[in-house]
Amino acid sequence: MTARILIVAGSDSSGGAGIQADTKTVTALGGYAATAITALTAQNTLGVSGVVGVEPAFIQQQMRAVIDDIGIDVIKTGMLHNAEVIDAVSDIIDELDPSIPIVVDPVMVSQSGSSLLDPNSVQTLTRRLSLRATVMTPNIPEAEKLTGMTIRDIDGMLQAAAMLHTIGPKAVLLKGGHMQGGSSVTDILASEEGIETFESPRIETPHVHGTGCTLASAIATSLAQGMSVRASVLRARAYLYEAIRTNPGLGGGQGPLNHGHTVGSFDAP
Repeated sequence: MTARILIVAGSDSSGGAGIQADTKTVTALGGYAATAITALTAQNTLGVSGVVGVEPAFIQQQMRAVIDDIGIDVIKTGMLHNAEVIDAVSDIIDELDPSIPIVVDPVMVSQSGSSLLDPNSVQTLTRRLSLRATVMTPNIPEAEKLTGMTIRDIDGMLQAAAMLHTIGPKAVLLKGGHMQGGSSVTDILASEEGIETFESPRIETPHVHGTGCTLASAIATSLAQGMSVRASVLRARAYLYEAIRTNPGLGGGQGPLNHGHTVGSFDAP
């Protein structure tokens, strides 16, 4: 059976992040991506210039249309820009079989620094979605908003990951790409099995637009294919590393990744 991933997130007009990055990632890793779009954004590698939200009831309608017909193996959430949207999405998730994995990427700020979540909605995100999450994938700035901590080093990451794990998610992958300095990137996985540290060489490039969306969707795809959380994280990190390393160098700012690096070239007959 094809692994079916329902992605509930915003659209990125530049194609580097959001629904577009999610769909590319799921496809590149052998899954089937369906979508419920929560917002439209006008953006490119230089930043976000506009956001138009989708009505919460229509987001639910999109989700139900997919669930009732195609079915789902995993839900992955991305940009949920206010409390009403978070509640609407959570209400649908609460109707599902509790065994269906939920991957929550708590998108709050774009790679260029634009706010993508109403600050007053952080508590709703914590109260509703975190309790249902199989894996939550915050970066350091997002973890700081969720915990109220200031994270300056690996010890701070370890404390924040452990704290986030206690508020509900079965596992938390705290991403360390925003940590300044050093020749490596460290991610922390806190789960029921304990806390584990993953490290990879830092690639010096500005082209990291959509890394969070990509990693979370790669994890979701692997979970849908029956892999464990740890194995899904390892596979997702390897996929993301190669996508960054082979980025196409597009745009004048923080450019997109090479999501298609797993796909061979096609020669027309």
